[in-house]
Amino acid sequence: MPDSPRLQRKGPKPRAGIVHLGPGAFFRAFNAVYTDQAMAAAGGDWGIIAVSLRSPTARAQLLPQDGVYTTVTASETAPDSAIIGSIVDVMAAQTDTDRTAIIDAMADPAIKIISLTITEKGYGHDPATGGIDRQHPDIAADLENPNRPASAVGLIVAALQVRQKTGAGPVTLLSCDNLPANGAVLRSVVLDYARAVNSPDLADWIAAHVTFPATMVDRITPATTAADIAQLAETAGYYDPGCVMHEAFRQWVIEDDFACGRPAWDQVGAQLVASVEPFEMMKLRCLNGTHSTLAYLGYLAGFETIADCVADADFAALCERLWADEITPVVPQPDGEDLNSYCAALMNRYRDPAIRHRTWQIAMDGSQKLPQRILGTIADNLAAGRVPAGLCMAVAGWMKYVGGVDENGAAIDVRDPMAGVLKQTSDAASDKVAALLGIEEVFGKALPKHVGFCAAVAQAYDKLDSLGAHGAVRDYLRS
Repeated sequence: MPDSPRLQRKGPKPRAGIVHLGPGAFFRAFNAVYTDQAMAAAGGDWGIIAVSLRSPTARAQLLPQDGVYTTVTASETAPDSAIIGSIVDVMAAQTDTDRTAIIDAMADPAIKIISLTITEKGYGHDPATGGIDRQHPDIAADLENPNRPASAVGLIVAALQVRQKTGAGPVTLLSCDNLPANGAVLRSVVLDYARAVNSPDLADWIAAHVTFPATMVDRITPATTAADIAQLAETAGYYDPGCVMHEAFRQWVIEDDFACGRPAWDQVGAQLVASVEPFEMMKLRCLNGTHSTLAYLGYLAGFETIADCVADADFAALCERLWADEITPVVPQPDGEDLNSYCAALMNRYRDPAIRHRTWQIAMDGSQKLPQRILGTIADNLAAGRVPAGLCMAVAGWMKYVGGVDENGAAIDVRDPMAGVLKQTSDAASDKVAALLGIEEVFGKALPKHVGFCAAVAQAYDKLDSLGAHGAVRDYLRS
């Protein structure tokens, strides 16, 4: 146990108005901060019940502190910190009793918003049908045992059924994950699941009483390290294992479609708009697309962080060229934004050495991220008659990465829901590119039929083999 005393709440807790699923570092550095500031600016009962669907870590970190924790704005010159008090309770779905309590919390009439940061893989979404993926392990388990749900969608629908029966009133389901049309995706899986395990009556009630606003979220949040916790204890004089690090920049764009009110997020910097789509496309393609490119190629080249990557002139030039030649030509410019300025600001964010965002961390769950971040941009370029060689190289980098062996022959710890399938497919194939392109869950049906795309990925993969990642990047820049 550290020598410093544990951080503790000072003053009263707000009443709960939000249940949030997925209380990881991003939520604590983003949603909870906006909500804390909104209540400070305009009041309201918008305390957050934070719910972990997997690990009890957040509960162990935050409950002894009565939900409060520290956010630290990482900066080489002027680091800043704040104590956030918007979390009023922390739950973890470890047992059936826990899950029943979580359902009861979401069904409470006082709860007006149920929000989510559960990553792309947490939705159990089948892009082919638009509804639930019945082969997804969590969804399949819930369909077998509908009275004992464990998935996010299963727990939400169970709570909505209670709200319907008890007259608890309407509620807003607010996805804050990085996937296109996240509100529409959440609506689709919730309604499909409701029809599958209950009756059309519940689905009809949800359609009439629940709103699903789309959002776009942006703040780089590197994983908190033991050194970060120790540094905070030294500078602040208290121990806070729940602290989170983040960059100064943040952007939250929200479709203003709430069933029964919301915090005054617009008074503390959030953008409430009629349509989020152009903003989310800008972010997914310009930021997330280059982030993933740097993650795979940078990891293979031996760079630990994004800042390390773009400190190298070749990798910085790779980003600049991708933005100019392959990404922004197929990104509509949102109202009030300038794409060139946006990308220039991204490079400044990437260069910040205080934001130690690890390439390995960003590389996680690539089978889920690749379609949204890179493949859609490739498809739009192909439709315009261009084969985007740089983004095809990013796909080849992903293929090398999920093969599980780096350029020095060392094993890569691939974290991906399809890691086993990807590794097995790569290992068993003489033509690894063709085999991986054949995985429809990642590449769909159309892209693998495009001769130019397949040839470009194969050529890039061969260059990664012969030149290494750094050499392949240099070769692309010379072309």
